[in-house]
Amino acid sequence: MRVIVTGASGILGSAVYKAYKAAGNDVLGLAHSRPTGELKKLDLLDSAEVERAFIEFKPDWVIHCAAERRPDVAEKDPEGAQQLNVSVPEHLAKTAKALKFTLVYISTDYVFDGTSPPYPPSARTNPVNLYGRTKRDGELSVLGVVGARAIVLRVPVLYGPAPNNADTAVNILLDVVADQSGKQYKMDHYATRYPTCVVDIADFLLRLSALPTSKAIPPILHYSSGEPFTKYEMCLIFSRLLGVPHSHIIPDAEAPKGDAATTRPRDCQLYTRETEDLTEGYGGLGWTPFEEWWQEYLKTKQ
Repeated sequence: MRVIVTGASGILGSAVYKAYKAAGNDVLGLAHSRPTGELKKLDLLDSAEVERAFIEFKPDWVIHCAAERRPDVAEKDPEGAQQLNVSVPEHLAKTAKALKFTLVYISTDYVFDGTSPPYPPSARTNPVNLYGRTKRDGELSVLGVVGARAIVLRVPVLYGPAPNNADTAVNILLDVVADQSGKQYKMDHYATRYPTCVVDIADFLLRLSALPTSKAIPPILHYSSGEPFTKYEMCLIFSRLLGVPHSHIIPDAEAPKGDAATTRPRDCQLYTRETEDLTEGYGGLGWTPFEEWWQEYLKTKQ
């Protein structure tokens, strides 16, 4: 297959890029802020340049991982988040229609309000923060292009191999746990998350794009691990794996108040039965348990 991966320098995009390359596909990785090695520097906001690159490469599949994924940054720059999370995917969907490739738009569990989990793909969206709203609007813009082969893949909070721990809301907890300077950290013990490994998602996407044409792929799919953790509970696991105390991390189980009350969903668990049914006989979901993955990964870092 000929595959384009956008956001190929990010934590998810780099895992997807590596997975497709390792499987022997012809892959073009696009990056803007951190183009390194064999990745092509491309500003996705430059629609003419995007079309040129896509026409030249002639992709069969495009995995669109690029996004403004940081809720706090989105709040500070709503126009920028709107452009990257809504306008860009809409343009890619129109390009998919014109060039006849399949587009996968990576979305988020934050399109839901967290009040009535688990959420099937058909559940009504009700995002409670700007980030979630832009991703929901991105979904609508992609699926609204009639005649485009487009798939929305919603995923929860991510972790995995990353150049910097600050690249994900999970990896950065390693730095918090490892900080034995005496500084105290208040850690969320209210919201339940389902941390999911980007390596597993990359493997799933590889299998998804290789499904026989007789398998009709629904327009919206959910991929998630099945293990619930608060951020505080993740810190306890890291503390055990690193062999350091966690007394400097204070659990905060209080319901958020003020602005935080409307921007922090309690539990956005994604219901994955449709995805399991689709991939039955083709590897299923195939996610790795959280502690097991980190135990193996941290061994390689020692």
